[in-house]
Amino acid sequence: MAKSVKTKKGLLKFYNQCCPEVKTYFSYLPKLINDFPFDVCLAYCFARLELGQNMALYCGVVKMHRADVKVARGVVSTHNMSRKAFLELYETVFDFKIPHSAGQALKTAEDTRDVVTHGKPASKDRLRNAIARSLEYAEAINKQLEAKCGLRPFGPLKGFAGRAKKLDGRTTRFMLKGMGFNLS
Repeated sequence: MAKSVKTKKGLLKFYNQCCPEVKTYFSYLPKLINDFPFDVCLAYCFARLELGQNMALYCGVVKMHRADVKVARGVVSTHNMSRKAFLELYETVFDFKIPHSAGQALKTAEDTRDVVTHGKPASKDRLRNAIARSLEYAEAINKQLEAKCGLRPFGPLKGFAGRAKKLDGRTTRFMLKGMGFNLS
């Protein structure tokens, strides 16, 4: 885990040291940091994190398993996922776990997010560091998936799947069900 972020200026510096993809993915964060309370910034980070996690799974099933794009998008976007279920699906889809350090960073940020969403007070220091850990997590996932699969779910996704022939919709549904996704 990165060192503690002690000031608003330090948080902006932390953001500016992120890779270009992550900075673009969280592009509204600097303005939010400057203009809004940290709990608003944390909510934004988690909205983007959860979108990125869904995109990681979607991209993984399409690129790695050649799932039909339309079926995969529908299944992943409607799948109600707990934290534990995401970790299990990630391992199923990619055949490896998220890096331990990324998991620790996310856990720290989630603990703070939970405090805030349940109406409890959290110090500015705790909120700043939860935001930093969110960025750290996104960077770690991008780094791992880029190295192993050529994916950056917290970044641009244009052309991620390539031209490989995809499975038909029916086969894709069976495959996704076997992986543990909910199908209607």
